[in-house]
Amino acid sequence: MRILLTRFQGIIEICDVERIGDFIQFGAVFPQLNIGADRLAIRDYAQSVEGLGFAHITAYDHVVGADPTFYPGWSGFYDYQDTFHEPLVLFGFLAGLCDLELATGILILPQRQATLVAKQAAEVDILSGGRLRLGVGIGWNSVEYDALGERFENRGRRMEEQVALLRELWSSSVVEFRGAFHEVIGVGIAPPPVQQPIPIWMGAVADNAALARVGRIADGWFCTRVPGPKVDKALQKIRDAATAAGRDPFDVGIEGRVDVGDGDLHRIVEEVEGWRAIGATHVSFGTMKAGLENVEQHVAALKAALGVSVTDKD
Repeated sequence: MRILLTRFQGIIEICDVERIGDFIQFGAVFPQLNIGADRLAIRDYAQSVEGLGFAHITAYDHVVGADPTFYPGWSGFYDYQDTFHEPLVLFGFLAGLCDLELATGILILPQRQATLVAKQAAEVDILSGGRLRLGVGIGWNSVEYDALGERFENRGRRMEEQVALLRELWSSSVVEFRGAFHEVIGVGIAPPPVQQPIPIWMGAVADNAALARVGRIADGWFCTRVPGPKVDKALQKIRDAATAAGRDPFDVGIEGRVDVGDGDLHRIVEEVEGWRAIGATHVSFGTMKAGLENVEQHVAALKAALGVSVTDKD
């Protein structure tokens, strides 16, 4: 099978040789674990991804990593040796270097000050000309919360209130907000973001409360699992919560993730088709943790996995 990607007004169409699928916006996961801290490498990666025809770039978030020797019994996906660029600063840099949509996938919102995030996100949105999509989530690392002076235990409830405050700060010239965790009285952000408000997506995998939160208040859902029964079950919980909240459940976007570093084209096509079948609006291709060491190898893996030529119709 071959996949054809066609860039048209910021949307990329996917099809195999037998069937034309629905429109899906394709992006790439910024491989920050592998390409290090060279600003020119970061630039080259983003511009190469854009040159391949992708529409967005997604970046993960961790402010600090834990040293397990200080925390007996601790385990996690990443530690202090893993390289993470701060997403909003990274996007401020990329805003002037490419025309990609910039998506945090996800920013760990409750370990940050909501009003400061509102200001930073507004600035990225301005510098990018309205191309920020703010993905947020509650995270999993209590050590990181401790290092930032925020509570881990109530992070879900706090994030829900933070989302309401962000939207108010982005869309009102003067804000008067009183919540259980935030009191923001008689202030405003200037200049405001281009988007009114910036779209807020949420990451959630299996936690029922988190999935329900996506359905109630998020503009979209980031999912890192492979399409299948578990994803179907999670999506149904999101859509049920959206319906209960009086929303159209199909207004909630879906971004899936497909790892492409191993070059298994058959599996890649199957997973993309799986996302298409459940109505995904976005899919990001990841190349991290595949033994790739530099920008050229990551870009080559993306290109080889697609097995295509890209036609620009803009």
